[in-house]
Amino acid sequence: MSFTAHEISKENNKYVWLTPPKILEKLGPFDLDPSAAPLPRPWDTAKTMWTEASDDGLAKEWFGRVWLNPPYGRLISNWMEKMAHHGNGVAITYVRTDTAWFQKWVFPFVSGIFCFNGRVKFHHGDGRLADAASAPHVLLAYGEENAKIVSNFDWPGKWVPMKTELHTNSGAQMQ
Repeated sequence: MSFTAHEISKENNKYVWLTPPKILEKLGPFDLDPSAAPLPRPWDTAKTMWTEASDDGLAKEWFGRVWLNPPYGRLISNWMEKMAHHGNGVAITYVRTDTAWFQKWVFPFVSGIFCFNGRVKFHHGDGRLADAASAPHVLLAYGEENAKIVSNFDWPGKWVPMKTELHTNSGAQMQ
């Protein structure tokens, strides 16, 4: 089963959450969105956009500078792994530092993290502004060029540069 990055299944309903266009404008152009919102959509997120209806973004070879708003469901780890290996792009995700996917595919690979001040207001599939997200979000910059761009992101929040080498803590696991 496949679904786009912007669709979340809940009790047989699908919700499309579009990234606010002002965020995309401030980050500059992207070559590829491998999990773009379905058509019709009110704005584009990249020069090339793959959707669930016509493409499988996880199975295809990614290219160029990637924009990724991954599925927030059980497949998020697959999307974040693909982004980590691609190494050139920006992702927007919930802040889930306690999860296996964040520990495995974000911290060891990301060049920097932008933490939003307040909750992001996404848009519905028809472009209408939605209520604030139910959890905080971050922008994850993969690659030094993207880190430069995101570090200058003109939005309320905090930029945190990261080293891309794996650091582990040998302490006891939390109970």
